Amino acid sequence: MGRGWGGSTGKGGEGRQVMQSSVQEAAPVAEGGGAGTVDGGEGRGGRRRERPGRGRRFMKWSATVLAVLIVGTAGAGYLYYRHLNGNIKHDDLNLGDSKVAKPTPNAAGQTPLNILLIGSDARDTEENQKLGGAKETFGTPPRADVQMLLHLSADRSNMSVVSMPRDTLVQIPKCTDPDDDEAYPASNGRVATNQSLRNGGPGCTVATWQELTGIHIDHFIMVDFAGVVSMADAIGGVPVCVDANIESRDSQGHGSGLKLEEGTHPVKGEQALQWLRTRYGFEDGSDLARAKAQHMYMTSMVREMRENATLSSPLKLRRLAEEATDALTVDPGLDDVKKLFDLSNELRKVNPKRITMTTMPNRYVGVQVEPTEDAEKLFRLVRDDIALDGKDKKKAKAEEKLSDDPAAPDTEIGVQVQNGTSTDTLGPAGGRAGTVAGLLVDKGFTLAAADGSVVLSEDRTVVRYPSAELEGDAQRVAKSLGIPLSSVKRSTEVTGVTLVVGADWREGTAYKAPKQDDKLPDADKALNGADEDACMHVNPAFTF
Repeated sequence: MGRGWGGSTGKGGEGRQVMQSSVQEAAPVAEGGGAGTVDGGEGRGGRRRERPGRGRRFMKWSATVLAVLIVGTAGAGYLYYRHLNGNIKHDDLNLGDSKVAKPTPNAAGQTPLNILLIGSDARDTEENQKLGGAKETFGTPPRADVQMLLHLSADRSNMSVVSMPRDTLVQIPKCTDPDDDEAYPASNGRVATNQSLRNGGPGCTVATWQELTGIHIDHFIMVDFAGVVSMADAIGGVPVCVDANIESRDSQGHGSGLKLEEGTHPVKGEQALQWLRTRYGFEDGSDLARAKAQHMYMTSMVREMRENATLSSPLKLRRLAEEATDALTVDPGLDDVKKLFDLSNELRKVNPKRITMTTMPNRYVGVQVEPTEDAEKLFRLVRDDIALDGKDKKKAKAEEKLSDDPAAPDTEIGVQVQNGTSTDTLGPAGGRAGTVAGLLVDKGFTLAAADGSVVLSEDRTVVRYPSAELEGDAQRVAKSLGIPLSSVKRSTEVTGVTLVVGADWREGTAYKAPKQDDKLPDADKALNGADEDACMHVNPAFTF
């Protein structure tokens, strides 16, 4: 039976072809060693998905997709049966209009890899509907109820995983399905990020992430309810810990149904899915607690896959390969088992001690959340390939990359200047937009003008521009005032080059960029991949 939220699962290739490979011990790998190259192309091909329909939101798995990526630690041979390629479903990488440039290679010619892991709440098969419940939502469009960005550093020394709560308020961009030219308009204001999957598929979820974060995404991997169960069974169970007895069910019947006694227990199959969906019973019952439980599951799975030598068993490995390929929907850059194996070779270079998992900094807006200023700081760390564990070797200062599109003459560049000096504790500094607009006019930007209609709150001074053809103009404005190019941002919220004077420039006529802080926000809430003592706190109202 096909899994994922779309398409048939016809088998690709005639017969089977086995590429010889020695079975490797499932143990940590020394640094260095060969690795395949994974291309982040956005091409098309293969099966088309059927368009499903709407569903009630259930948090879903994304953690177990990592098992596919690191399956190379157990051995490669059985991954190369050609018929496995036919199991893998694929879809477009990015359905948005705007693209984010790939990172500049480091001195060794290496670039980071960014992979979006998506957990779909699809109920498009009887198996998915049985596992997800909600009979009235069978065959309705899924939502991207789990979203995690996996960032593999350019030098392959460390890995970061950033979760975004499913109800994060974001602007979903216009998404166009090239197969039928169906266009999904941009959201009218901010909506929950998990709705992005409805707008043509995972390619719209990728586009939404890129618009919000400015991070180039190379690949996506998506799994559904049935994929969680089959993968967990094939692996043989993942150890998880609770600090008290837990039963995730309230008097109204809400909850995942997870029931565990205090301590550490291996979970697999439907119980693994329950763990990854549990909100009622973990800590404060929020999406944030659920993301923490998912991080614990993922790190435990990584250790299990690296350390459990039983996975070198040909039968177990074959079953894992079968279930893994059948559970996935990927972009065309990962649409065969060799590409997945090449990617696993890249990921297995990272020692669990250098894996950091965190959740996007956020604040509540009613019952939903929105990114905070610290979220942009976290996104910058990922964009700049800075390790979240703070253990990067000292790097040479990166050269600021100029736009390929040259700037217009200063006298032809229109600039709107806004006052963003307001903070949580201080009111806006008076007249800042007019003062800085005057500075620009004195420097030859005769079309610069103050916009007194809005007062904003920006920690740092920023120059925004709406489209690629204005990037050079925005950079020229920044350079004239001594603003670093890292503070020049593309944004759909502006219609032209817009300079927002931030709280870091409340007075004076000379801008001095503040010292850059590269520490992870909310570092005390992050989880290290080698932490075997992590244990979920159980809400006393859900114990027995």
